[in-house]
Amino acid sequence: MIVAAAVCPHPPMLVPEVAAGAASELDDVRQACDEVVGALVALRPDRIVVLGSGAAGDDRDESAGGGFEAYGVELHAGGEGEGLPLSLTIGAWLLDRAGWEGPRTYSTGVPDIGGSVAVLVMADGSVKRTVAAPGYLDERAEPFDSAIASALGTGDISVLAALDVALGDELGAAGTRPLRTLGELVSAQIRSQTHEGADIRANLRVDVAPLGVGYWVADWQLAPIA
Repeated sequence: MIVAAAVCPHPPMLVPEVAAGAASELDDVRQACDEVVGALVALRPDRIVVLGSGAAGDDRDESAGGGFEAYGVELHAGGEGEGLPLSLTIGAWLLDRAGWEGPRTYSTGVPDIGGSVAVLVMADGSVKRTVAAPGYLDERAEPFDSAIASALGTGDISVLAALDVALGDELGAAGTRPLRTLGELVSAQIRSQTHEGADIRANLRVDVAPLGVGYWVADWQLAPIA
């Protein structure tokens, strides 16, 4: 059962050692990520599931890890293993910073959520928000990202579960699939718990687009309606 969820972006620049002199540009985003991940850790769930984008494959446990050598930094996150994609490596790094020593599952698909589980969703938005963006300007990008921001801020699982993956791919929004998976998992959980649904206490902490790339930081607390 999912007891809580957090959403964070995964740009390499989130890591101060990678960002170097530009680290301060994402200070607010980094601080918000630390806060929401710290809140997940404080709940002491049985396991934290990290959802992210990347090549499809089997879920991996806490022995998996990843590094930032491709960005010129000798820094490792997670377990002694290698091979996590960037999104999950940043997730591992955030959990390491928060001091989480319990079980982990890293997934680019649909993970098992048995037991008391907290979910950390690593999700970037569109890369086409402005003419200076990596993907240049696409007028569809801002409304696409805004709809996701609204859903994260209100706990609207129906919007997340219905995200247009094809459009997300066109906009370079790497977080589309993991966010949709979050929506589907929570929807299924609510249907199985009670016909009345559940209470989702949602908080959107960050909604920005530095250099034309959409980033969100949000956290959800889930509790069944009595």
